[in-house]
Amino acid sequence: MPAFRTQFNGYSVKFSPFYESRILVATAQNFGLVGNGRLHILDLSPATGVISELRSFETSDGIYDCAWSESHDSLAVAAVADGSVKLWDAKLPPSSNPVRSFNEHAREVYGVDWNPIRRDSFVTASWDDTLKLWTVDRPTSIRTFQEHTYCVYSVSWSPRHADVFASASGDSTVRVWDVRDPGSNVVIPAHNNEVLSCNWNKYDECILATSSVDKTIRVWDVRSPQAPLVSLAGHSYGVKMVKFSPHRENILVSCSYDMTVRMWDYRAEDSMVSVYDQHTEFVYGLDLSVLIEGLIASTGWDELVYVWQHGNDPRAMP
Repeated sequence: MPAFRTQFNGYSVKFSPFYESRILVATAQNFGLVGNGRLHILDLSPATGVISELRSFETSDGIYDCAWSESHDSLAVAAVADGSVKLWDAKLPPSSNPVRSFNEHAREVYGVDWNPIRRDSFVTASWDDTLKLWTVDRPTSIRTFQEHTYCVYSVSWSPRHADVFASASGDSTVRVWDVRDPGSNVVIPAHNNEVLSCNWNKYDECILATSSVDKTIRVWDVRSPQAPLVSLAGHSYGVKMVKFSPHRENILVSCSYDMTVRMWDYRAEDSMVSVYDQHTEFVYGLDLSVLIEGLIASTGWDELVYVWQHGNDPRAMP
């Protein structure tokens, strides 16, 4: 399918949970080091495969991550390099956005995830080593989670438990939290290097995947955090993101600084299913559609967004 050029470096991409063709993309100017950010709301034409922009919103600093609201079809949240967390409403013009800006983190906000069960709250992850829990209708955070000893890069809500989420940090650990408890419940010594992302299996509430600077993906049973169930090797540089399929229990996808997107069956002996090499720079953002099985989106530092069906060439016209 044709790619969409963002003009800034791509950091995150998310399919809408409400509309099959709607995509959210977070970008940052100058590789996120200095400059502005832009949040794109894109639409994919089912007939032509053409990706067009519905609306975009500007920020004075780069945007590192984004997430759709699970309760309002036009609302999205952005994690911004200036330490702010901004809420945007796609139904309103840029002059009326952002509809809210939260300013509590002391450093860059690098990850955000919306609660898919309770649907009224989201968690942010920051380079200030903390995570914060928010709701749309409160001007301040509900709680701060402070146990990591280095930057927190990623956060992932459990798809089965409304109060449980996991966080991945540069301190080489992944922690599992329950918002009702005073501290983390599980600490996984996940990798020997920085852990860049984590993601829950959608069918087994105890299975969690992690990815790291060490070029590997590991799959864990959080009831036995001493050793991974499996370690997946194949990427030649750090693995920026890993995500489980919302439709197939054994399948996960990853993107890497080696400029590839890969699909894996973590229970198979020959675990690597596919390699997609459409990007010409680091691949930072990756998502799988909940509404259309096998539909994948990616974005990277080459300023391109690709959307394609698994098994097809992302660069081919439909």
